[in-house]
Amino acid sequence: MSAESTYLLTVENLTKSYEGTEVLHDLSFSVKKGEVVVVLGPSGSGKSTLLRSIDGLEEIDAGEILLNGMAVSRKKGEKDTNFQNRKKMGMVFQSYELFPHLSILENITLAMTKVQKRNKKEAEKEARELLKRVGLLDKEKAYPRMLSGGQKQRVAIVRSLAMHPEFMLFDEVTAALDPEMVREVLDVIMELSSEGQTMLIVTHEMAFARAVSDRILFMDQGKIVEESTPDVFFESPKTERAKTFLENFAFVSRKRSRTSEIK
Repeated sequence: MSAESTYLLTVENLTKSYEGTEVLHDLSFSVKKGEVVVVLGPSGSGKSTLLRSIDGLEEIDAGEILLNGMAVSRKKGEKDTNFQNRKKMGMVFQSYELFPHLSILENITLAMTKVQKRNKKEAEKEARELLKRVGLLDKEKAYPRMLSGGQKQRVAIVRSLAMHPEFMLFDEVTAALDPEMVREVLDVIMELSSEGQTMLIVTHEMAFARAVSDRILFMDQGKIVEESTPDVFFESPKTERAKTFLENFAFVSRKRSRTSEIK
């Protein structure tokens, strides 16, 4: 087996701009099958744009994105011929993206039956098994408006898992949740990690990032400025920018904690 074939995702010299402003600059990295890579960085560093580019939601200016050696990128000014290859990826967003007029079961089975052309009864059976796994089987007939933020995010994860993705992307999936709801979502992702699911995760939950990741990518101003194991990154960051980021985050966390104690 060649060295390249051990990587499930490969990003090569990825560049992306908006209206002449470069937001991703010559990014290159790879993710091995079964590996969990967490992307950290300040707001505006390009983390979400990176994930959206990998999933084909954004066109890229230059570079290449490969999944199992197959191109998945959408290049600006070119016809998109890689749609089928992207079906092997799943993405979970901050805003859930559930259809309000469909029940929870219908939200999960819609793509299974319409996109993958799977049998409805078989799709519903698998959807119920996945809902049971995340503790939401009793919500299959409910509508999104009847669920908490944490419950809706778990449904969004189940909907992605139901498509049997080889690779999963998580973009700040806890950012819109109340603190007490964050844990129930992170527990699901931790379980996926223990089962060997390959994932690329953008998060601002530092303790979770350290616990779940095999590797940390730290971004700033559209570039990967540091790459290391979680222990090295959190205990001995190599760059001054990463040190400042972690110090600022620790300060904000302490401030929030004191505010909560006062309340």
